[in-house]
Formats: sequence, C-alpha cells, structure tokens
Amino acid sequence: MASFDYPLPEQAIAQSPAEPRSAARLLIATHAQIRHTEVGGLPSELEPGDVLVLNETRVSPARIVLRKATGGAVELLLVEPAPRAAGEAGTAVVVEALVRRSRRVAAGTPLFLPENPSRPVAEVGEPCGEGGRRQVTLFESSVAEEHGVLALPPYIHRALSDPERYQTVYGRLPGSVAAPTAGLHLTDAVLAACRARGVKIVTVDLAVGLDTFTPVRGDDPAEHKMHSERYAVPEATMAACSAARRVVAVGTTTVRALESAAASGELEGRTSLYIRGDYPFRVVDVLMTNFHLPRSSLLLLLDAFAGPRWRELYQVALEAGYRFLSFGDAMLVARARPSGDR
Repeated sequence: MASFDYPLPEQAIAQSPAEPRSAARLLIATHAQIRHTEVGGLPSELEPGDVLVLNETRVSPARIVLRKATGGAVELLLVEPAPRAAGEAGTAVVVEALVRRSRRVAAGTPLFLPENPSRPVAEVGEPCGEGGRRQVTLFESSVAEEHGVLALPPYIHRALSDPERYQTVYGRLPGSVAAPTAGLHLTDAVLAACRARGVKIVTVDLAVGLDTFTPVRGDDPAEHKMHSERYAVPEATMAACSAARRVVAVGTTTVRALESAAASGELEGRTSLYIRGDYPFRVVDVLMTNFHLPRSSLLLLLDAFAGPRWRELYQVALEAGYRFLSFGDAMLVARARPSGDR
C-alpha cells in the first residue's frame, strides 16, 4: 500500500467549499498535456455526443446527539440512513450506527432527545459488522430527519454556514450520509452550458456511505473489504451511455454505479464493487473527480482508471496550490487502460 501513499500537507486540505461553486479549479488531464482551468470551463472541455453522468443522491442527516437516562450524551453516526420507505410516521426501524464511546453504552440502553427525557426515541443494540458498528433501533423513522445534522468528513474542522454547500444543486434522492463531492462544484449554469454544447446529461443514484472515508489498511489491498451501497441506474442512462461518444462520469460514486450495473447486468441493487488494479472498465471514458485521501479505495479506483499517472497529476496539483479532499478542487482525467466493449 506504500505505492498509494503520498505526502498531503494539512494546509492543502480544503476546510470550506469554493465560492462560487464553479470557481473551483479543474486540472485537465484528458490528453498528454496537463492544463489548468476552473469548473466553469468544463463545457468547453466536452464535445457534442458526450454523455455527462451525475449521481443525484442527496445527503441525509446522519449525526444525532441523544442522551442516556443518566444525562450522558451519546452521539450516533448512522452508517446508512433509515430506509426511504420506512413506513408511516412512528414506524420503528433498525439501522447500523457508530456509537461514540460505544463501550460505555450497553446493549438495551434507551436514548432520549435532550429536550424530552421522558420518552426514548432510540435503543442501542448489539455490535454488528466491523469498525465498532452497533445495531440501533429508531423508534420513529423520522428521528434522523427531524433531529440529525449532516455528518461532515472527519478532516473538516470548520462548520458550514450553509448546509446546502454539502449538497449538489441537482441532488434529489435522499439516502447518502456523505456527499458525492465532485458534483459539489457544478451549477445550473454550467450544466445548461453543457447541454447547449450538445452534451447529454443523465443520472444515476448511489447512496454514499461513511466507508468512503475508510482507509485501506495493511499492506495488501486485496484484503480490504468494501461495504455495500445501494445503487440504481435508469435504463435510459445505460442506453445513453451505450450510444455516447464518450461517457464522462462526475465522481467515483457515479463510476461505481455504472460499472456495477454493467458488470452484474442488474440496474439496481447493492454493490460492493472494489475497483483496483487492472479492472476492466466497461462504461466510463472520462472521470471528473476530487483529489482523494492517501491509501483510500477512491485512490485505488483512480489508479485503475488513469494508471500510475495519477501520482504525477497529484504532484502537479500540490505544487500549483490546488485544494484537496471533499471541499477541494477537481480534475478531469481520461481512462488510460483499455476496457471491454460497451
């Protein structure tokens, strides 16, 4: 895994998004020559017949601070939001969550809203899965939506004045606990300019989980376990991709949704697709993506897509003062390795 490490200075990690959105810098690496522009210039980098694919998921509140009967605070970080169709108001749902100081919260512990200590709204269950996950019963499926807040990445240390800046302008399907960050730079005006240039815009839906921030530990990346995420790819999107001059995916989550559908033949379901090494890309030709954490599965995906050139691109970006990670700048890179027939 040392080959997927690189020095990331603390000052290079963006603590706030670009303002306006489209002012984020964009490193162009679709040919041998590297160029620099802004996301506002994306339309001129695309051609008639290209298909631009967006992940239209919307981030749901995943962080909830509750209290035990003794008054002690307990923070829940939902690994995946409660199901959209959880039922009518008042329906209980069981979710997976990270429970802060979970060793001090026994199974069966009821949790209360700070302002209403007489009626429990959740109950902590047994450990499940890996990484300290616990089963948590939400006695009302609306608890997270009504009392939760967005869970920003752990390397963001500054609160957002406007929570909508951690949402894409086109997100409409609640279900993610983290944002598809490459899309945060796009605006309605940029997308309109893409359409005016003859670019078709289609969508997928992949619910981004907290595991997007989990590093690949150990020396052998093959031993890393990808947790599954829910995805859906409309038939019209796959048809557009099949007929496209180039398929341009906005974000690694869009890549995973498209490639999962192509590999499995299933347009919706859950995917734990782990893209690395000589993965045979079937759909995506160009990727717009942010700059990722060292030793992350996202960086392994970029290596599989663009080849070892990613290290040169990252070095150029660091030397040029690009901002990294979720609120940072972006790159537009062409696929370096051949894929199977689409």
